[in-house]
Amino acid sequence: MPEVILPGASGRLEARYSPGKRPDAPIALILHPHPKAAGHMNNPVVVTLFQLFQQRGFATLRYNSRGVGKSQGEFDSGIGELADAATALDWLQAENPAASQTWVAGYQFGAYIGMQLLMRRPETDGFISVSPPSNIYDFSFLAPCPASGLFLHGTADTIVPPVEVERVVNKLRTQKGIVIDYELEDGATHFWQDHIGAVDRRVAAYLDKRLEERPA
Repeated sequence: MPEVILPGASGRLEARYSPGKRPDAPIALILHPHPKAAGHMNNPVVVTLFQLFQQRGFATLRYNSRGVGKSQGEFDSGIGELADAATALDWLQAENPAASQTWVAGYQFGAYIGMQLLMRRPETDGFISVSPPSNIYDFSFLAPCPASGLFLHGTADTIVPPVEVERVVNKLRTQKGIVIDYELEDGATHFWQDHIGAVDRRVAAYLDKRLEERPA
């Protein structure tokens, strides 16, 4: 898996890239947790998401946002991090101009940035949001949400109680033209200790269902 350096607005961004298996392979961008809470692209949930898309033939990219690892710059309260995500998706699309589908997946803070990104990219076909911090950040920008996707959360999450995610899901489900799946993993916390296998199993099943409905 090659290391790549992306030219970000605040300097270089460190990334890992797995090319697709064919010229028109679908693409997926994976976003990591909060930089100020030790979030980085090698987080176990992030790596699991990366591998799930990779195994299905996607051209897949994960990266460290500004100020994380070898990436230059400093944390910018979400504004610069959204710009980094857009830079990463631009690069991924430029590498794969014939991509059949575009997906965005994120965990925790990465889910928040990822959902903002897909609002700016109507070409997005699907999303995965794991433990979205909907009680910490305002998700009301999802009006309307341009793509169907999966929200995955843990019943034992005390940082973001499930009811906070359900509020967002219920609002999105009133929108026509998209389908929002919401899955709760019994006993999983915000950090998914001892439940990484559940992330793998549930996201795999969702991706396989979506790709069966519309092959990429």
